[in-house]
Amino acid sequence: MRDLLAHLPIVVCVDKCGGFAAAAAALNMSPSAVSHAVRVVEDRLGEPLFARTTRSVALTEAGARFLASIGPALDDIDKAVESLTAQRGEVTGLLRINAPRVAVLLVLAPILAKLAWIHPRLTVEVHTNDAFVDIIEQGFDAGIRLGDSIQQDMVSSRLTPPFKAIMVATPDYLASRGTPQSVDELANHNCVGFRLLGSGALYEWDLRDGERKISARVGGTSVITDASFARDLALAGVGIGYIFEPLVRADLRDERLRWILPEASIEEQGLFLYFPRRAALAPKLRAFIDVARSLLRE
Repeated sequence: MRDLLAHLPIVVCVDKCGGFAAAAAALNMSPSAVSHAVRVVEDRLGEPLFARTTRSVALTEAGARFLASIGPALDDIDKAVESLTAQRGEVTGLLRINAPRVAVLLVLAPILAKLAWIHPRLTVEVHTNDAFVDIIEQGFDAGIRLGDSIQQDMVSSRLTPPFKAIMVATPDYLASRGTPQSVDELANHNCVGFRLLGSGALYEWDLRDGERKISARVGGTSVITDASFARDLALAGVGIGYIFEPLVRADLRDERLRWILPEASIEEQGLFLYFPRRAALAPKLRAFIDVARSLLRE
């Protein structure tokens, strides 16, 4: 079976990428070479691994069983190679991270820039997704989420300090519609809504009313599925946006936006990298954490 070893990572990549063309692009191979590698494995096993149609590629039942059995072994091989190169001072491989888009804006860009300088042979692939996913099931090495959203069985590492979720609007909007003096008055304003991709529900703004933490239902003419766009719509004068304060810090300083009802703002724990305990010693993950911690200290 040793002659199959070179082809097995290609089979895994076809499954992860969801098709032959996407796998060929990821592996820098031709689609015909990827198809040949899969066919070699299927011929040796005597079972089709993928059900192919003109529109989709999906694992057969036999294919799912096979990949589930070889996955841990291939992971161990990858880790052994990465560990050996790490001992020489090099960090190599592919680090796959699932994160909300807001994480790219808040913290990922400087981390990736420093990683590229220190570890040029490490590739970090970031999948932006605001919906919660099972990072193990989806084949990610780690994920990024707010601290209170992370599963208890995961290891976490802080990426940002705590920050506030605030309400903002332009001076012109407030001049024409008035500035809310209480949470109840939000009902009279055009608020930028946010629809949760996982459940499809409209997000209720987490706010404070005195000593109580409340969830406020808001309405308006615009609904987004990417929370970072709340800044763009607020700056355009659409209405009141609900957004993390670091994303609009410069806008507040330059008075392009105004902070509404600051006493109603809640403080979030901040963004954390999280990952399964068994992955904690992987050199590529340690390199990411070390760079993130150095930037956080700075």
